Amino acid sequence: MTERAVYLDYDQARLDLNYNQAAWAPNAEAIIAWYRDASLEAHRKLACRHLAYGEGPAERIDLFPAAMQGAPLVIYVHGGAWRMLDRMDSAFAAEAFTGAGLSFAVLDFASIPAARLPEMVTQVQRGIGWLARYAVELGFDPRRLFVIGHSSGAHLVAAALTAETPHRLEPGIVAGALCASGAYDLEGPMLSARGAYLNLTANEIESFSPIRHVARLDCPVLVAYGDAETDEYRRHARTFHEALQKAGKPGKLLLAAGQNHFEVSRLLAMPGSDLFQEWLKAL
Repeated sequence: MTERAVYLDYDQARLDLNYNQAAWAPNAEAIIAWYRDASLEAHRKLACRHLAYGEGPAERIDLFPAAMQGAPLVIYVHGGAWRMLDRMDSAFAAEAFTGAGLSFAVLDFASIPAARLPEMVTQVQRGIGWLARYAVELGFDPRRLFVIGHSSGAHLVAAALTAETPHRLEPGIVAGALCASGAYDLEGPMLSARGAYLNLTANEIESFSPIRHVARLDCPVLVAYGDAETDEYRRHARTFHEALQKAGKPGKLLLAAGQNHFEVSRLLAMPGSDLFQEWLKAL
């Protein structure tokens, strides 16, 4: 007997599988361990300023400054399925970016269950706004502030740029964004096994699904994904980019050949990778 479709053409088992990236990536545990090891190494090797953008214990920023004052700033927003990882897993690309003459900031935030997804979006908005407000004092160019997000971090970046909240980012604050391996419509995640901990209302799904609000974007957005991602994450990337095009928003769709969900972010630490080079062109 054919199982009933619960979302698009996915039955429940196939939908759950498509939101379990580790099932598609046999090296997932090794790469997640590498995130932490490479991040700790960056902290050992590089100068870093530890900053707070709010009073919450997770509302922290690790800033790795460029050698030159007035350099552009790249802000990294980590993934982790909205409930894992933190800033100490997320500095692995710091050396690559500072080596390219850029300042690099890791923006941390509370995760589920300490915070709900809407609060996470507003934390990312507040963190970006705080960095913009203190740009000159912190030594980077306030006109060249760029944001990168991977996995659930890609969703948080896209939502931070489109969600109407009391902490909505003012136009012109972000000069460009890279969203890699993200989910941009929350209906699918909510109908999957992840819905049990996301626990979003219908209004929250609407408000925090970036693909439904691309008209609010005011900066170019690069959308990246690996061709070894799940079917659903490859669909998210393509449909989000198509929505940007339809709305007349500048951007580009980038395919990381041969890369699974976890490998895509590792490319950000490799200055010779196509993804890193495409990002440099956008700065």
